Amino acid sequence: MALSNFAAGFAQGISIRGVPLIQTHPGRAFWVGSAAANVDASQGIMQGSDSNKGTFQRPFATLAYAITQCVAGRGDIIFIKPGHTETVASAGAITLNKSGVAVVGLGLGSLRPTFSFTATASTITVSGANTSLKNLLLTGDIDAVVSPIVVSAADVVLDSLTLRDVTGQMTDGILTTAGASRLKITRHRHEGDTAAGTNAAIAIVGGDKIDIDIEYMQGNFAVAGIDVRTTATTNLSVHDVDHFRTHNSVDLFLKDTITASTGQVGPYINLRLQDNAANITEACTGATFVYMQPINIVNLAGEASMQTNITASTDA
Repeated sequence: MALSNFAAGFAQGISIRGVPLIQTHPGRAFWVGSAAANVDASQGIMQGSDSNKGTFQRPFATLAYAITQCVAGRGDIIFIKPGHTETVASAGAITLNKSGVAVVGLGLGSLRPTFSFTATASTITVSGANTSLKNLLLTGDIDAVVSPIVVSAADVVLDSLTLRDVTGQMTDGILTTAGASRLKITRHRHEGDTAAGTNAAIAIVGGDKIDIDIEYMQGNFAVAGIDVRTTATTNLSVHDVDHFRTHNSVDLFLKDTITASTGQVGPYINLRLQDNAANITEACTGATFVYMQPINIVNLAGEASMQTNITASTDA
């Protein structure tokens, strides 16, 4: 039995964070892997090439090519091997445009599949509904990458992604359009530089029922960690923020620049601000949001946090 077929049979029911290692539905599984460490001639496991068949033993070399081999709506999964690296050198260089495709990176830490953005206009564009990106490391290898990830489709999941500044600062980490309703961003990490140059880690333009939870978010956010801009969003949910740190005196975690968006902020949000000033109430703005405690905010090293003092509801 071929190694890939054996692995498929052996791994039935095994999952990583709820993502099946090998799917048990009609969709196909494709493999991508360019790392020399994954080559094993004795087992017939070849170097990645887009002229390969996309199997475990003969993986593709690029995610972009793997996407072209998927069929919309079939439920295909693209697995990317540990240690795989790619360069994203232009706008839409990688476009996830076929519905129902899941991209799953394997490996931990720096061995996760890594995509390096090398031009200011470089983007991974997500325009296929019901798609997902999971467990990838995305690095800004040039100053002022405008928006590495652009989501314009509904029912997209971005799970366990890390955006990391390497050279300079990303302007916006994730940018949505009004078509990104029901986007779910979960276990997200934005590892930004402390110097000025970033507007927001997540910029939201319209959409309905967007849900966000954050594992780690740090940067010099000139606007806010999360910025709702241009078009109001509705029924936004932001919760379970383990660590937020801004190095900008604006001191904003979430800002609704439209002043008409709706949704819920909290519970379980922990915020570290830059200035030791009267800015606790202002760390989250948006008079048309509701706020669920605890939202813990601290200004200065050596201090304990206090909960936001946004006007509380009364039984009146």
